[in-house]
Amino acid sequence: MQQRSETMDKLKQALLQFERKTIEYDELINFALKKETYEQFAPKIIALEKEHILQMIKSRGRNNRKPSLAFRYRINKHRLNEAYYEELRQYRMKLHNSISLDFYFKSSRKEWEADLPYIKQINDYIEKFGFPTKYVPAPERSYELVKDEKWIEKSGENILHRLKLWDKLKIMPVSDPLMFAINPKKIGKTHHIHLIVENKTTYQALLPIITKSPFTSLIYGSGSKMEKSIENFHTQIPLEGIHVIYYFGDIDREGINIWYRLNEKTSILPATPFYKACLEKESAKGKTTQQKNKEALESFLRYFPENNAKTIKHLLEKDMYYPQEVLKTEELQQILLTSEWEGYERK
Repeated sequence: MQQRSETMDKLKQALLQFERKTIEYDELINFALKKETYEQFAPKIIALEKEHILQMIKSRGRNNRKPSLAFRYRINKHRLNEAYYEELRQYRMKLHNSISLDFYFKSSRKEWEADLPYIKQINDYIEKFGFPTKYVPAPERSYELVKDEKWIEKSGENILHRLKLWDKLKIMPVSDPLMFAINPKKIGKTHHIHLIVENKTTYQALLPIITKSPFTSLIYGSGSKMEKSIENFHTQIPLEGIHVIYYFGDIDREGINIWYRLNEKTSILPATPFYKACLEKESAKGKTTQQKNKEALESFLRYFPENNAKTIKHLLEKDMYYPQEVLKTEELQQILLTSEWEGYERK
């Protein structure tokens, strides 16, 4: 009986993960277990029909075998998720009210089941000790929470962000420190602007004039490494006041994806004056294997006038790109010193 329940759960999970809303008979049969006969598999489909999870498309008819299955079904994914949603609601009542389960209502049961053992341990910690008042390094907090000092580094950080607990647990990320230059003339100000540049060449070009600029700091992003290093921003630059951070990277899919992932962690604006200057140059061919992220691109393009946005989109569609190095040192410096940075309004 238990084995039948497990196989039904696997079948339901397979239907949940199926991309289309309808499924053909031949596709459905592929979900059968190894060595499982039609006579063993078909009753499960009939059971799903009775639960209104699979709904026969009448125009396609049924086969002549016993039991008879339809040639095409519509998958009722909401019905499939009902038991899962109810389980989440039950846990929402059991767990500490600071633990958010909103993420899991939008994700798969598989992801929930993988995270649940850790969620229970985190809940036990909060119920017993409450929330910490002091920051400690990630391995120390990781061991306190789940008795594994490497858990936060491996997968725990993502889980804690899903539960909306990361900030409340006062964790000091163990990551590469920020590499930056400070402008001593701006330290006492109440409004600070900062510029992250993706490549070392651009950083070296702008470094000599940082003290002449309106920027409090110039930060070397070192490509995707910045995605972890940004977590150290407020501890390494502990200045009071308002902070606005700008980012300038290559105009290619990876450069835009890096900005997007950084912006998910803390508000970061594209340094549009630099990007617009790049668009006046001749683009280069290449970058054909980079990962496409439609949401990242759309978010990035919102900061540009329509004509610039169209140019960037068309450029990427043709597998063209602009490296930061397309701007010479003198151009970079002039843009840094003459652009109206503090007047930039986020759309």
